[in-house]
Amino acid sequence: MPTKTRKKTQRIERRTDALSRERIIAAAIEILDAGGEGALTVRALAAHLATGSGAIYWHVADKNELLAAAADDVIARVVSEVAGGAEPREAIRAVAIGVFDAIDVHPWVGAQLFREPWRPATLEIVESVGGRLQALGVPKAALFDSASALVHYILGVAGQNAANARIHTAGMDRSAFLASVAAQWEALDPAKYPFVRQMAAQLRGHDDREQFLAGIDLILAGIGTVR
Repeated sequence: MPTKTRKKTQRIERRTDALSRERIIAAAIEILDAGGEGALTVRALAAHLATGSGAIYWHVADKNELLAAAADDVIARVVSEVAGGAEPREAIRAVAIGVFDAIDVHPWVGAQLFREPWRPATLEIVESVGGRLQALGVPKAALFDSASALVHYILGVAGQNAANARIHTAGMDRSAFLASVAAQWEALDPAKYPFVRQMAAQLRGHDDREQFLAGIDLILAGIGTVR
C-alpha cells in the first residue's frame, strides 16, 4: 500500500474510534459529572470531543438519548461488578450499595432512572434484585411487592442522598448542614415532638452509607418472614 494511502487509512481508523458511541457516552458522562444536566448539550459535547455536531448525531438522536445512554452505562457497570457466585442476600446488598455509590458520584443518574424506568438502567436493577429474591425462595405471590419495596428504597434513598449532596456543595458542608437541622430538631416542642428531639443527637453524626445498608437489611429481614 502506498505511504499516502496507508496514512489516510490510519487517520480514518483513529477518527472512527474517537467518535464511537462508547467514546461519545464517556464524554457525556464527564460533562454531566462536571456540570450536571444543564451542561450537557450536543454543542458542548462536540466541543469536548473536538468534532462537529453532525458526527454526534450519527450515533445519538438528541440530548435525551445521551442522558439515557449515559445512565445505562453507569448502572451496567455496577451490576456487572457484582460477583456471579455471591450468596443472593449479599448480592442484593452489593447491587444496592453499588447503585448508592454510583448515584453519589453521578448525581444526575438518580433523576434519569425515575424519568425513564423502562430503560436498561432501571431494568438491570430490577432484574438483578428480583432474580436474587427468587433465589432466596420468596414466594411468587410476594415477589412483586418485595422487589418493588427494595428497588424503590434503593432509588429513593440514593437519589435523596445525591440531592442532599448538591445542597452541601451549594455552600454548606454535610456536617454543618446536619448540625443545623439537629439544632432545629432539639429546639422543637418536647410535648409535640418527643421522638424527633430524641433522634437529633444521632442525626448529627450518622453515616449515610451505613444507614442505607441498615435499611436494606431491615427490608430483607421483613421479606424473609414471607418465605
